[in-house]
Amino acid sequence: MRRLWVRWTLLVVFVAVLGSVFVNLGEWQLDRLDQRQQRNRDTLANEADPVVPFAQVFTRPIAEPDQWQRVEARGTFDADHQYVLRYRSNGGANGYEVVTPLRTPAGTVLVDRGFVRLAKGEPIPTAAPVPPAGEVTVVGHVRRDERGRGAATRPVDGQMRLISSTAIAKTLPYPVVNGYIGLLTVDPPQTGDFEPVLLPEISDGPHFWYAVQWFMFTAIGLAGVVVFIRGDLRARREERRVVGPRSARTRIGL
Repeated sequence: MRRLWVRWTLLVVFVAVLGSVFVNLGEWQLDRLDQRQQRNRDTLANEADPVVPFAQVFTRPIAEPDQWQRVEARGTFDADHQYVLRYRSNGGANGYEVVTPLRTPAGTVLVDRGFVRLAKGEPIPTAAPVPPAGEVTVVGHVRRDERGRGAATRPVDGQMRLISSTAIAKTLPYPVVNGYIGLLTVDPPQTGDFEPVLLPEISDGPHFWYAVQWFMFTAIGLAGVVVFIRGDLRARREERRVVGPRSARTRIGL
């Protein structure tokens, strides 16, 4: 019986540790669900707000709740400093995006001029399409810097994977505000096959069911302990039932 207790204790400890990990993973998914729901609320509210001057928003580091507000800026594109964002996707299509500084009286802000589709196997261009010359008026979404490893945000030969105003500012001869504008419209219009970057999907995503899955794994583990111990007890009773008559026959000399 002592051996069974040792085995049961080890099993319970193992399941307890594993169950703790599963519960934490489930709670993490529920936390991500809360974050996504908050992001959805912020996105819809910001998108519904009226267009405001960009200098009214870009006065501080841009954070997640600031995203998807619509702002307007007037200035001149710096065609000598353009950046190509490689390997981008938009609504299921693959392609690239172009970032160009917009110099305004209130400061310089980076503008993601939009997404350009590429056919399968078509190479990413080494030079970005030229922006409209002269003074322009742009309307677009407030966007925070994208996050990733330094190699992904650092411009190399005018190209990078992720857009970071901090990394791009190091390559420019003038300061830029934190964050950037995701272009919706520009007047006069730009040439090229640019498409606006779509809003993020407004849904809860898979987080709730992922959480349910982790909690189910925990419940299965606990149920497994009960089944395992009951199986051991059943086997021990069977063993006693068989050994008992044999011992009796041995005592009477049969």
